[in-house]
Amino acid sequence: MASPDPDNAAAPIRVVALYQFTRFPDVESLRPPLLALCERLGIKGTLLLANEGLNGTVAGSDAAIDALLDHIHALPGCAGLDVKESRAAALPFDRMKVRLKREIVTMGEPDIDPLTGVGHYVAPEDWNALIDAPDTIVIDTRNAYEVALGSFSGAIDPETRSFREFPAWFRRFREEREKAGAMPRVAMFCTGGIRCEKSTAFLKAEGLDEVYHLKGGILAYLEQVPPEQSRWQGECFVFDQRVTVDHALQPRNRSLCPRCQGLIAGEDAPCPACDDLAFRDQA
Repeated sequence: MASPDPDNAAAPIRVVALYQFTRFPDVESLRPPLLALCERLGIKGTLLLANEGLNGTVAGSDAAIDALLDHIHALPGCAGLDVKESRAAALPFDRMKVRLKREIVTMGEPDIDPLTGVGHYVAPEDWNALIDAPDTIVIDTRNAYEVALGSFSGAIDPETRSFREFPAWFRRFREEREKAGAMPRVAMFCTGGIRCEKSTAFLKAEGLDEVYHLKGGILAYLEQVPPEQSRWQGECFVFDQRVTVDHALQPRNRSLCPRCQGLIAGEDAPCPACDDLAFRDQA
């Protein structure tokens, strides 16, 4: 496991990224008590609820997060909730949102159900051996702006703008690859694992069996694999005010441009996309 940064370990805010595919028979009834609990505990972030499960990232004190996780673990099918944790010096969210959605991660393929079958899970400590093998192709299932910041060495970038574009991209990619022969085995990864639950389920539905994905995603890999053994290159985009983290899961002092939401080097840095200064007074 990567050595924790002592300053980061002492940071007062606990950040948890979590998801669970399950079947909620009455998802609407889950929202009010969940939102009320988060507001009472001072938790900030976003939770998405759908008939297919729950997904989100939230932050708060240790006691508050413990209470929230106890509540979620008691929901139908959530005893095995997938949770990844990090620390922050301050709350990385401004408010708390609990939203009802059609999908907890939007692929736009309504017949894909990860509960009926996904790819083979690969533990972070076994990931290097899989992606180093010459008969494996590695696909980054994230969006282009995330891939541009960092990825695994040799991974294929689908250059998608949203996860909805992934199925169409893969069908085109497969058609081209199969002109030269059968598809090799496929290893896929994403930030925390949830997009790979759906993307591997999609590939299985498309008739592929040799499909693998990184359990816990990039965040689990960065936490558990020492930097000197790592195949990761660059930074990892996270969906909160930290923006990106490095191999030690430390924020990289980046910001988003308030005009175009493009990535900038820091709060007062110029935006290369629109030549605007981040957070400049617009008056």
